[in-house]
Amino acid sequence: MNHISRRSFLGTLGAGTVAIHARRRTAQPNIVLFVMDDLGTGDAGCYGNPVIKTPGLDQLAANGTRFTHAFCTTASCSASRSVMLTGLYNHANGQYGHMHSFHHFATFDHVRALPTLLSAAGYRTFRTGKYHVAPAHVYAFDGHITAEGASPEERATQCRTIMTARDARPFFLYFCTQEPHRPFLRGGSAPVDPADVIVPPYLPDLDATRQELAHYYMSVERADKGLVRLIDLLKATAHWNNTVVVAVSDNGIAFPGAKTTLYEPGMRLPCVVRRPELLPGVCDAMITWADLVPTLCDIAQADSPAVHGRSFKRAMEERTPPGWDEVYASHTFHEVTMYYPMRVVRTRRHKLLWNLAHGLSYPFASDLFASATWQAVRAEGHTHYGRRHIEDYVHRPMFELYDLESDPHEVHNLAADTALADPLKHKLRAFQERTGDPWIVKWTYE
Repeated sequence: MNHISRRSFLGTLGAGTVAIHARRRTAQPNIVLFVMDDLGTGDAGCYGNPVIKTPGLDQLAANGTRFTHAFCTTASCSASRSVMLTGLYNHANGQYGHMHSFHHFATFDHVRALPTLLSAAGYRTFRTGKYHVAPAHVYAFDGHITAEGASPEERATQCRTIMTARDARPFFLYFCTQEPHRPFLRGGSAPVDPADVIVPPYLPDLDATRQELAHYYMSVERADKGLVRLIDLLKATAHWNNTVVVAVSDNGIAFPGAKTTLYEPGMRLPCVVRRPELLPGVCDAMITWADLVPTLCDIAQADSPAVHGRSFKRAMEERTPPGWDEVYASHTFHEVTMYYPMRVVRTRRHKLLWNLAHGLSYPFASDLFASATWQAVRAEGHTHYGRRHIEDYVHRPMFELYDLESDPHEVHNLAADTALADPLKHKLRAFQERTGDPWIVKWTYE
């Protein structure tokens, strides 16, 4: 196979953006979509963390494309997964929040999801691990690899039957870990010393925080073992060179200030894509999980319905492709008791957040409120949580506008600067019009 890389072209032609066109594959590749639960950006070796051991993600990045600006569109488990499997923002697909228990949100019946699209294109489709979307007939897979209570590594081992089946059709495997979701399952991982963890600026550097982060690191490593095992199996079954592997997280780390928020720690996430025909590289395109369906359909040579995302198959063949410089986010619920709709437009430099329910106090997910870190902040009477004042976190204005170059931690609200805010508000409203957002009425009567 002839491989084409960004690096070889840049080394030959010099500095600057160079379009790299990969040779089109004639056969449909197998596809693995590996989704970790609540993994934040920067929380892997290939994203610059020297403490967490993530040989699976690191190997994938060493053989694939590491995205630097990848974003979920809603920082909540069910809602985010519905976007990555439909290509539609959750305000349009109907999966506004959690599907399980009394939350009972579900995607509209007419929506066509990725497994059915790939099945129509001749794929065998399988899922294993966390499902967390509904209804089943919308997200219909041919098979379900069951391994209740199994570790990601054990679950991956049971996927060998997919790879060794005597079936000429390509396969699509949707592999979801429970880790590193709270309560930070960490069996099989070596202990991490709390003194060694890296406390990010959006969290307070407390003993409780370090202890929780140490457990989180171990849970990340447990999840990564599943990816290591899958890669080993793909190589052992001679599928490594005809399989596209995509590894992402559904939303940010499960701490207040990240998960359930549309601040950077909640929505900016790891994304590594390994396509066999491309040599390793880094891509700065700003992509979202709404782009996964059209991209994977493009790679699979499958028909894709009209969706909100677009294919980044060609974009990932350049370091900094033109036209990939802004993204949008739309969050409505997490738990059913957590109504706090937010809409976001983010450019390379600025982010505008519209808090549609700004009159309400910001709601806490039950497990985030119970975290030892948050409880320690409350018990010790701290005024700040990380870089942000607690009062600003709990009681938010209608609009928040941040200059991410000068204020990467989103502390200084510039929304009063109308020259800066108004063009972004126009972009946000146009996005709502394009995507059929019911909450667009808030511009009229609030």
